[in-house]
Amino acid sequence: MWQEWGGVVLASVAGLPLAVLAVLVLAGWRRRRGVPARLARRHSLAEVAMVVGTVPWIWMILTPRRAPRQTWLVPLTDLANQVLHTPPVEVAVQAGGNLLVFAALGFFGPIRFPALAGPVRLLLLGAAGSALVETLQYVLDLGRVSSVDDVLLNAAGAALASLLSRPWWRTEVPPPPPARATLGAAARR
Repeated sequence: MWQEWGGVVLASVAGLPLAVLAVLVLAGWRRRRGVPARLARRHSLAEVAMVVGTVPWIWMILTPRRAPRQTWLVPLTDLANQVLHTPPVEVAVQAGGNLLVFAALGFFGPIRFPALAGPVRLLLLGAAGSALVETLQYVLDLGRVSSVDDVLLNAAGAALASLLSRPWWRTEVPPPPPARATLGAAARR
């Protein structure tokens, strides 16, 4: 497994300092535009975490293999086939990996974008993103398995992760800007 995915893991770890820098730069940019510090940090962290937590998985999924492409369009048949014919450790890695593909999106999406708050919305967004990735795997002929079960697991991962972040969904409404003295004086005239 290290031979196949070691480069993705190393690149992801090496990119973490850049991710921290991106959060700081974005938060500073927002602060200069009048966004309260706490909200600026929260939004910046959520945006960067969604990207950092999703891109490595998409990179892995879209990495070509030297194998014929396969499709599994009947729900749960690919998963059943894996359970019956694959060692349990590989099944756990495959299922766990599929649950994690859009987990960062599911966890941080509602924190950053209140319109995404709700497991059903994240389930649908995860399913749409996963369907796109599975379609790309097939159309680009990457030698990978395009499976409805992957879509189901990816979507479930996004929905389950959204439930874990539920305590942080509450949005913080910034206080209204202070009234300018010139506006008040003009209104009195």
